Amino acid sequence: MRVVLADDHSLFRDGIASLLEQAGYEVVAQAEDGQMALDAIRLHKPDLVLLDVVMTGMDGVETLQHIKAEWPQIKVVMLTVSDADEHLFASIRSGANGYILKGVKANEFLEMLAGLERGEAAISRKTAARLISGFQALTRQKETRNKLSGRELETLRLMGHGLSNRAIAEQMFVSENTIKYHIRNILHKLEVQNRTEAVALALREGLIEQK
Repeated sequence: MRVVLADDHSLFRDGIASLLEQAGYEVVAQAEDGQMALDAIRLHKPDLVLLDVVMTGMDGVETLQHIKAEWPQIKVVMLTVSDADEHLFASIRSGANGYILKGVKANEFLEMLAGLERGEAAISRKTAARLISGFQALTRQKETRNKLSGRELETLRLMGHGLSNRAIAEQMFVSENTIKYHIRNILHKLEVQNRTEAVALALREGLIEQK
């Protein structure tokens, strides 16, 4: 399998390249940023790209998106120190075939890469569990959001900012009684007892943002 390796730390690149070559992979090019990786891919047409998430210039996720748009058949695995959910989910949504943390043991790393050739995703069980949990949370968020009308969501957002019923009514150009009606509906639909519980649930499910 022909590999392009992109990471802005040369010492790490050299170590991974050596490990891959010992395992029978052919490292056809190394790159220190996203643009160099794209140039190398265009020249060498590899089977696999190992891509860091955080790089100077074009970051890994943006580079991944370019790769999948131009060469969808190339497998791309993110190899990174970042275990942030935002990087993980952005990578998977953008078409990554795997997401491996740099702290992984060498034999586990090579086994995950071997799994790519069997049609498996190159991710650890822990990362797979995080993905499942994350997508379940997104499903719950969508279901919860669909329960509420647009005006109820706006009322809930302003509740999260700590505004009183009167202040919410003024911002939404409606009567205070209308806001009380919206709040009763919100509590009923979210199956909570009071404003505090409603706001806590909305924050937890990502319906509103912490001010």
